Amino acid sequence: MKFKDALSTQEKQLFKEAIGKVKPLVQDTIHPSKRTIKQKSSLGQQKQAKQVASFHFSDEFEPNLASNGPVKYVRDDAHSYEAKNLRRGAYVPDLILDLHGLDQYQAKKEIAALLFACQKEHAQCVCIVHGLGARILKNKVPHWLVQHPDVIAFHQAPLEWGGNGALLVLIELHDKFTRD
Repeated sequence: MKFKDALSTQEKQLFKEAIGKVKPLVQDTIHPSKRTIKQKSSLGQQKQAKQVASFHFSDEFEPNLASNGPVKYVRDDAHSYEAKNLRRGAYVPDLILDLHGLDQYQAKKEIAALLFACQKEHAQCVCIVHGLGARILKNKVPHWLVQHPDVIAFHQAPLEWGGNGALLVLIELHDKFTRD
């Protein structure tokens, strides 16, 4: 037993010599009442970003989408050729969102977060995989997308991106770093 204690004492001494002088860490704490103005404005920006990311889609809104053929939409101020470009695969999605296993409420939140992330990540085209299943999300996702002001156009995805169970969505970016 004494050998182990002596050995551990020697090891401790060797460790101290190898490390040298060490200053103990002091735990930093920021008290909520002592936040600076900069910290408070940062919190306000984060709160505003969360509100934007949780865009409210109405379930009552019924857009006038074609009931026969593939699902497609082009905003009034955009060229109708954009839907054809999406159909032909001219755009490659920068982000892909898979909604399999989510209910309507979760899917709405994920789509809102995706559209917010598009602005941060400069993603001009995204793919939303809703699947077929009971066709609930297949019917609801286009209705929600039509309501968002950043959605320029969408079209049923080509087979390589999910075909009948997915949509390719073209997003309008709001900053000067948009892709060509």
